[in-house]
Amino acid sequence: MSEKNNCAHLVQTQYAKQFGQHQLMVKSPGRINLIGEHTDYNLGFVLPAAIDKAIYIAIGKRADQTICLTAADLDQSIEASLESLKPSDMQWPNYLLGIADQLKKKGYSIGGFNAVVAGDVPLGAGLSSSAAVECATIFALNELFELGISKLDMVRLAQKAENEFVGLQCGIMDMFASMFGKKDSVIQLDCRSLEYHYMPFHQDGFQIVLLDTCVKHSLASTEYNTRRLECEAGVAAIAKLYPEVKSLRDASMDMVESILAGGDIKVYQRCKFIVAEIARLQAGCQDLVAGDIAAFGLKMFETHKGLSQEYEVSCSELDFLADYAKTQSAVIGARMMGGGFGGCTINLVRDAEVDNFIAGAAAAFKNRFQQDLKSYIVAIGDGTSLINN
Repeated sequence: MSEKNNCAHLVQTQYAKQFGQHQLMVKSPGRINLIGEHTDYNLGFVLPAAIDKAIYIAIGKRADQTICLTAADLDQSIEASLESLKPSDMQWPNYLLGIADQLKKKGYSIGGFNAVVAGDVPLGAGLSSSAAVECATIFALNELFELGISKLDMVRLAQKAENEFVGLQCGIMDMFASMFGKKDSVIQLDCRSLEYHYMPFHQDGFQIVLLDTCVKHSLASTEYNTRRLECEAGVAAIAKLYPEVKSLRDASMDMVESILAGGDIKVYQRCKFIVAEIARLQAGCQDLVAGDIAAFGLKMFETHKGLSQEYEVSCSELDFLADYAKTQSAVIGARMMGGGFGGCTINLVRDAEVDNFIAGAAAAFKNRFQQDLKSYIVAIGDGTSLINN
């Protein structure tokens, strides 16, 4: 039985054991982002894709106002009241409870429910398992209670749940990619207008390899919110002279250099990276249209350098892996992926050399950090969907 079927079976079995027959099941994938990191909350562009690893949820209505949640792969359960929702000390329930909280706030009529979740999206690897849980939950509740919410509004509500209930000021990319993913395609998403289109991304001759450092430095969530504030400070300074600038999406490198270069060095570096990254993504999309994966790969290396030196969200483990990848002729492009301070690097690796690359990276990483390196080969897949019973 494949890992994804294992997860679906685990969810079904656990639900039946606790609650009887579930009413429906949903799967929602994790995501990768090829290029365009930390640009989403700066209203720039991103280039994500859903992957073939997902969160699965089985769900059914209750006759009361109680919410019963079980994480089958963690062997943990929690009960909450729909009438008095508040964050749990355990982190994982908050991604589900936050969705119920948003639906209530928006006036949607939902009742109590039972839900069991599990998945094969690696936790803490920067693959947005949290967004996958949120998208799975809102999609399932929308179906269960026949709420009639559009996919785009589901994405918006999922983001607000993470912002307000979980407390992480994330952008919209993770939820959008999980909900709207399409097999063999990347999504060029404009995070300001939410206009998007699919671009073909066929893995001809190469595979997507994720190298997981298995570290998550405690700085991650605090520093993420700090970066957002630093970007906003840069926008405020630029807007004094250019009031039309509402986000770094609107700023040019000339504005950054002339207005921010002499001020707070951190604000300057953060804004310089974001403005460069937005331009780099647009150029990278032209590479994909032209079928020039080599040029695209070089831009991934450039992104890592900026994330490490200017945005300062990398760490020694991620830098080591990106530097290692750069020395390997089999690697077309590589960079850290996600919020930073741990998690994965994403590598485009030529088919014939995938096994050698993974083995070599693992040995080098073990020698340097005395830690084991996990690896995942992922393919681009479809977004959130209902699973037929």
